Amino acid sequence: MKAERPYPAVTVSAKAERSLRGGHPWLYAEEIRSVSGQLTPGGITDVLTAKGAWLGAGIYSPESKIAVRVLSDNANERFTDAFFERRVRYALEYRRAVMGDDFGACRLVFGEADGLPGVTVDRFGDVLVTQILSLGMEQRKGLIYRALERALADMGEGIRGIYERSESPLRAKEGLESVSGWYEGLPHSGGTETVITENGIKYTVDFANGQKTGFFLDQKYNRRAAARIAPGRRVLDCFTHTGSFALNCAAAGAEHVTAVDVSESAVCLARANARLNGLEGNMDFLAADVFDLLPRLIAERAKYDFVILDPPAFTKSRRTAASAERGYKEINYRAMRLLPRGGYLATASCSHFMPQYEFERMLRSAARDANVSLREVEVRKQAPDHPILWNVPETEYLKFYIFQII
Repeated sequence: MKAERPYPAVTVSAKAERSLRGGHPWLYAEEIRSVSGQLTPGGITDVLTAKGAWLGAGIYSPESKIAVRVLSDNANERFTDAFFERRVRYALEYRRAVMGDDFGACRLVFGEADGLPGVTVDRFGDVLVTQILSLGMEQRKGLIYRALERALADMGEGIRGIYERSESPLRAKEGLESVSGWYEGLPHSGGTETVITENGIKYTVDFANGQKTGFFLDQKYNRRAAARIAPGRRVLDCFTHTGSFALNCAAAGAEHVTAVDVSESAVCLARANARLNGLEGNMDFLAADVFDLLPRLIAERAKYDFVILDPPAFTKSRRTAASAERGYKEINYRAMRLLPRGGYLATASCSHFMPQYEFERMLRSAARDANVSLREVEVRKQAPDHPILWNVPETEYLKFYIFQII
C-alpha cells in the first residue's frame, strides 16, 4: 500500500489504531512509533498500523500535540484542490438544508465536524468571519476562502468580504502567528459592523472587535425555547453579552427583563440592540459581576420568576474542570435560591470539558443545597449548524436546560 502512494507515512501505537479505527481523526505526536519518508509541515501523510495496514491520510503538524489530523480513510482519495472544494460545498449544502431561513446567519464550517480540521466560518449576512487554528488549513486558506465565495455565488448568495479572526492562543501551538483583518486575497468593502436577524430579533455584530467571531450563533434555538417561557414574567438574564436571550424574552412579552454582564462594552451593545428592536421600554441593563450580584439580589429579596444563566466557558482544559464545576454550582445554587417556587431556570455550559453527566451532577447537588426540586422542561444542545459527530466527542460541547423550581 505505502509503496503505491505518493505520501510519507507514520506508524502508530495500538492505542492510536483503536482510536482511528473508531473514527476519531486526531493522531497525537506521542502515539507515533516510526516515520518513513520525509514529513512536510502541513503536508499529507499516510497513517499505518504497526503491521503496515493503512488507516487513513491526513495533514502533518510538527509543533502541535496533534501531529496528524486525518482527512480521509478512503485509500483512493487524492488531496487536490477539488477535494477541499468538495468539503466546503458539502458543508454549505448541509447548512442550507438544515437551517432554512437561518442560512443567512449561521456557522458554515465547524472544523472536524465538516472534515476541515481547525476551520471555523461564521456567516453574518454578506460577511464571512473565519478562524483557522491548524497549520495545514492555514496553508490552504486561500483555496478554502475562494471555494466559499464560489459556492455561495452558485447558491445566489454574494458576499462583500471575508474577515479573519485567527487570534486564538491555540495558533501558537501550531507555530502560527495571530491574524486579524480583511482577507486581502479576495475583494472586500464596507465597515466592520453589520446587522443580522435571528428569531426575528435584529443585532448589530461588531465582527472586528466582538468576542470570538463577533456573535454566538450556537444558542439561536435555545433562545427561542427560553422565549416561550418568558411571557408575563420578570426575567434576569445573566452573562447577557449582546443581549440575545434578554431580547428574545422581551420580544416574547416578558413583563420586564434585566440584562447583566460584567463587561461595560457588552452592556452598551445589548442596550443598543434593544433600541434597534424598540424593546428598551421593558428592559434595563446592568454592568455587574454575576457572582457578586446574585447573593445581593437574594438578600434584597428581588422579585424574578425566570433566571437565565449563559456563562462563558469556565474551563478550557480538563486540568481546571474541578474549579469550573464549583463556579457553575455557585451561580446555579444562587439562582435557585433567588427564584420562587414555580419559577423557571434556564442554565447552560459551553465547555466540552464539562460533560453532560458532570453538569447534571452539579445541578443535582446545587438543587439539594438550595432545598428545591427541579422539574425538567427541556434539554437541548447546540444548533445544527454546529453539528455533532458521534465519533468526535469534542464536537459536542453545549448543554442547555430549562427547569421549573418546585
